Amino acid sequence: MTTDDTATARDEGSDQGLVRAIGPKLLVFFIIGDILGTTIYALTGTVSERVGGALWLPFLLAFVVAFMTAFSYLELVGKYPRAAGAALYTQLAFRRPFVTFLVAFTVMCSGITSAASAAQAFGGRNLEAIVGELPSWVTPLVVVAFLVMLAVINFRGVGESVKVNVVLTTIEILGLLIVIVLGAWAVINGAGDASRLTEFATSAPESSIFSEPAVLLAISSATALAFFAMVGFEDSVNMAEETVDPPRTFPRAMLLAMGITATIYLVVALLASTLVPTEELAAAESGALLRVVQTASPSFPAILFAAITLFAVTNTALINMMMASRLLYGMAKERIIPNAFAKVHPGRRTPWFAIVVTSALAVVLVLLLEISELGSMTSLLLLAVFTLVNIAVLVLRRDEVGHRHFRAPTAIPVVAAVLCAFLASPFSGRPPKEYLFAGILLLLGVILWGINRATTGRVEDFDAEKLGK
Repeated sequence: MTTDDTATARDEGSDQGLVRAIGPKLLVFFIIGDILGTTIYALTGTVSERVGGALWLPFLLAFVVAFMTAFSYLELVGKYPRAAGAALYTQLAFRRPFVTFLVAFTVMCSGITSAASAAQAFGGRNLEAIVGELPSWVTPLVVVAFLVMLAVINFRGVGESVKVNVVLTTIEILGLLIVIVLGAWAVINGAGDASRLTEFATSAPESSIFSEPAVLLAISSATALAFFAMVGFEDSVNMAEETVDPPRTFPRAMLLAMGITATIYLVVALLASTLVPTEELAAAESGALLRVVQTASPSFPAILFAAITLFAVTNTALINMMMASRLLYGMAKERIIPNAFAKVHPGRRTPWFAIVVTSALAVVLVLLLEISELGSMTSLLLLAVFTLVNIAVLVLRRDEVGHRHFRAPTAIPVVAAVLCAFLASPFSGRPPKEYLFAGILLLLGVILWGINRATTGRVEDFDAEKLGK
C-alpha cells in the first residue's frame, strides 16, 4: 500500500479546470456528512429485527466490506483524479459504453431509492413525536408532499458548498452524540441488558427464498441492509477535481472519515441493543433511536431529537435527489439518453425535466415499497456497482500512469468483489421484490438508451468524466 508523497495538485493540460478548494479537513467532513444520514437514524430498528440483539455485527461487517471497497476507490481516484467516479472507472476498464451507461444509471437509481427511503423516514415516528399521531391515510400524503418540497427546492437551485456541509454534518453528528452520551450514561448507571448483544434472530427473514441456516441468513440479510449505512464515501471521488493534491489527500481523508463514522455507528448500535429490547426497536421502526433516547433519559425533550432526525433525513434526501437529477441531465448532455432530460429552465438554470422525472419515480417507489425495502434496494444497486469497481481496479493495473498513487493490496479488491457480489445476490436473503423493482428501474434506463439510439443513431463512445459534474 503506497501513498503519493510527491503528487502535484495541478490540473495537467487544462486551462479551465475546477478550483481546488477542498483541503484534507474539509474532505473529511464532506465524507462524514455524506455517509451519516438516513440509515442509522431510520433503519436501526429494521436491522435489529433481522439480526436480533447482535445489532452491532451487521454494521461491523458492512463497514469491513465498505472499507475494502474504499481501497479500490482510493487507488482509482489516485490514478485518475477526475470527476465521474464509478462511471469513469468502468469506461476506462471495459471500454463498453453500454456497461458504463448501466453503471451511471444504476448510481442514479440508487440516489432515487435512497431519497425515497428518507422520505418514508420523514413521515414516520419522528414526525409523529412532533405533531402527534397521524391517521394512516395522512402519512402517504406527507411523504409525497415531502418529495414535492424537495423537487421545488431542487428546481429553485441549491448552492452546494462543503462549508455548508460542515454545518449540516455537525447537526447530524450532534444527534448521534446525544444518543451516545445519554446512552452511555444510562448503561454506566446500570440500565440495559448487555446479554442481548450476543442474541441472534432464530428465523429467516420474511419472503426470503432461503431458510437454512437461519442465523447465518439473518446476519447476511441484516448486513445487506446495514451496508446502506456506509454508502456515501464513493460520492467523494466526484470531488477529485476540486480537491488539493487528491492522490495524497484522499487516502488519509477517506479512511479517517470512514473510521469515524463506523465507530459512531458501532457505538450507537451497541447502546441501542443494550438499552432497548429487540422487539421494541423493531416496533419503533424509523423512530428506533428516538426510542433509545427516551429509554436512556425520559426527561430529554423528544421533540428536539425528533427534529434533528428529520433534519438528517431531509439532508440525505435532498443531496440524493440533486445527484440523481444532475446525473440524468449529464447523460442527456452526453447524448446517451433523449435530449429532453437536458432541458434547463431559462430562469432558474436547473434541469427541470430531469427533476420532474426523478421526483416522479421517487413518489412511485415510496407508494409501492416499505422503507426497509427501499434501503435494501439502494444497497443492492450500489453493491452491484461496487462489484464492478473492485474488478475494474484489477483490470486497470495494466494501465500505468505518470505519477505515484495509492495502491491497494491485490487481495483486497478480490475479496471485496466476492463479498459485494454475495451481498447483492439472493443468497444474502434479499426478497425477490427488490430484484423486480431494481430490474424495472434499469429496464427504464435501457428503454431510454434504445430510444436515443433509434432517434439519433448514436453508437460511439461517450465522455464518462462529464457524468459526475
